Amino acid sequence: MNKPVRLFNSAVIVAALGYFVDIYDLVLFSIVRVPSLQALGMSGEELFRQGIFLLNVQMTGMLIGGIFWGILGDRRGRLSVLFGSIITYSVANLCNAAVHSIEAYAFWRFIAGIGLAGELGAGITLVSEILPQRLRGYGTMIVAGVGVTGAILAGLIGQHFDWRVCFVIGGSLGLGLLVLRVSVVESGIFTQTKRRVEVGRGNFFYLFRDRQRFFKYFRCILIGVPIWFIIGILVTFGPEFAQALGISEPVTGALSILFCYAGLTAGDFLSGAMSQWMQSRRKAILLYLGVTVISVIYYYGQPFKTANGFYGACAFVGFAAGYWAVFMTLAAEQFGTNIRATVATTVPNFVRGSVVPVTFLFKLSKDQFGILNAGWIVAVVTVGLALWSAWFLEETYHRDLDYVEGSH
Repeated sequence: MNKPVRLFNSAVIVAALGYFVDIYDLVLFSIVRVPSLQALGMSGEELFRQGIFLLNVQMTGMLIGGIFWGILGDRRGRLSVLFGSIITYSVANLCNAAVHSIEAYAFWRFIAGIGLAGELGAGITLVSEILPQRLRGYGTMIVAGVGVTGAILAGLIGQHFDWRVCFVIGGSLGLGLLVLRVSVVESGIFTQTKRRVEVGRGNFFYLFRDRQRFFKYFRCILIGVPIWFIIGILVTFGPEFAQALGISEPVTGALSILFCYAGLTAGDFLSGAMSQWMQSRRKAILLYLGVTVISVIYYYGQPFKTANGFYGACAFVGFAAGYWAVFMTLAAEQFGTNIRATVATTVPNFVRGSVVPVTFLFKLSKDQFGILNAGWIVAVVTVGLALWSAWFLEETYHRDLDYVEGSH
């Protein structure tokens, strides 16, 4: 007789801590953008221009890494990604602490992006396959909810330590976490599928061979884009938005990120629990997209016109963006075991990578219409597409995940 699977098992704990370190590193650049670029001799408009460049380089690395780690996870196993990705981004972080030029900075942000791409998808896939259906949403909620608090730690450390020290801390945390990963076992569902030699695994192009499968995959990506519009635009460039909104008090990127992720943490825990209570991933996501619209209106309204009021608005938009756990669970549940890691790893990284076209649209609109109108344009496009995508995706709450794509 099989032993019952507990919610708080080693896979859930290790995946949550891995995502914690992942998020720490992911948002660290946004937090230390200004002081690190100033240390390299940048000032004025260069801080904005080079900041966008480095952010896009990091996200491009994540796009490439997402495909690589996703294929590896379906062919070699979920654990191979959990080990390989954390080693890559930890070493990149340590090297990032020693850069003295924008070229070196960009190179190590690119390598870090590749490493960061594998952590969440592999963790969510492993947890989804190990836990029974009644606990699946709670498990991914814990992974995402605990993980995003890494940004809070990054915000606090960014306020009190030199930017180089911040990168060293991130790399050290990642390497230290490797010790805990030894206790984690591979997904039984994946192990059984691996024995079936007739089943093709990890074929990324399989997602594009069928029109219905492609649009399902594409909609999964579009659902998450508003999250990174909020983080990558409204919060990362919070100091510039605050000035344009008429806030005379100084606003820092570090505190903007900290308050945003505090709200995002609360939002992730609540959205995950809500999806379990409602027995619907789609309804929870649609509800949060509605809250996103309200939060963006509040962000632009800025009723208090103070730095603290702005940080409160960052917390509100962060809370509205806190459907990451449900969105990731929905994406993992949409596809079979033979391609699940590929989907669960590439989808969040295409969402993160959407920062590249989103920032391009934002910069183009900013040059034409100003920073505030540019933000509105991007908000309408991203949230509108997400609402359309969530409305037409299939509900997966009750789905048994022990199947291969093409047989379900």
